[in-house]
Amino acid sequence: MSDHPRTLSVERYGPALKARWDAFLTTAKNATFLFCRDYMDYHRDRFADHSLIIFEGDEVAGLLPANLAADGSLVSHEGLTYGGLVVSHAATLIDVLACFHAALRWLYEHHLSQLLYKRIPTFYNTLPDDEAAYALFLLEAQLRRRDCALVVNLQHRLPLRKGRKSEISKSRRFGVRVEQEKDFSPFWERVLVPRLADRYGVKPVHSLEEIKLLAARFPQNIKQFSAYCGDDIVAGATIYETPEVAHAQYSALTEEGRKMGALDYLFSQLIDDYYKHKRFFDFGIANENQGRTLNQGLLDWKEGFGGRCYAHDFYLISTASYVKLEPVLLHRLSELQQTAAPERAALSGVSSGA
Repeated sequence: MSDHPRTLSVERYGPALKARWDAFLTTAKNATFLFCRDYMDYHRDRFADHSLIIFEGDEVAGLLPANLAADGSLVSHEGLTYGGLVVSHAATLIDVLACFHAALRWLYEHHLSQLLYKRIPTFYNTLPDDEAAYALFLLEAQLRRRDCALVVNLQHRLPLRKGRKSEISKSRRFGVRVEQEKDFSPFWERVLVPRLADRYGVKPVHSLEEIKLLAARFPQNIKQFSAYCGDDIVAGATIYETPEVAHAQYSALTEEGRKMGALDYLFSQLIDDYYKHKRFFDFGIANENQGRTLNQGLLDWKEGFGGRCYAHDFYLISTASYVKLEPVLLHRLSELQQTAAPERAALSGVSSGA
């Protein structure tokens, strides 16, 4: 295809653009607080940020949270659960396709040949955003991974399974109670860290210092709920709250808590009481091995609360594929060519001294 004026312009994100980046998130239909720069930048020492801002004239049209991976490829975003193209409530299908076209063309011209694109799970959105799915189809993007997020639709609840009811009743008999806490230390130090170390030999993604920092920055979004029996903490869950969703970012229980059914009781309280006003409660995934293995025990437990699967997809896009979007963008590009002609003529008159 012959050269043509770009539909949009693209800039790599820098600190000078922070205010414009964050302001756009308030207008977006598929953004969460994870895309705020005060969240993304807390681990900038671990990830080489390479986020893009897409402009239409002087107005922001889209954001692409992204970082450069160790192999030189671009990921959207390696330090976040998801990180796809963020667009405004008003964005149309053609607008979204044009944003993909502009971003991928910019990446291609800057010698970044591949983008690992992590779609934003659809239940997080305030409006449908399957424009991205159509763009990925036209781009012939390769599906590289698919996780299963187990999500409870709080407006259309399924009944609890018998096993979950039994554990909740047991917990009540033990006198387990649930508290919302401002201090993350008891859960991190006495439950989460030792449990992960004992069972899996790993640490939480966030250190105690990091989760305290993020919770201080986003107190309305990051909350800690703990289950106690007497003075002993026996289970806990760290919740990431967004407009549509309460997401269990971390959960764990002690051996004593397991005997009491404490985690079942904690989640029943979260779903039935604390977050009954939300549209969805997200338990997180039940996958391992890049989505190709199911943890059957975890799956059964989450489905026992009424959780059902939403796909969380990861695509590999060749940036050279931006040209595959041009046939459906021809009308828009033609309009831009027509409006650009008088602008070029005016500029030519100024430069010649007319």
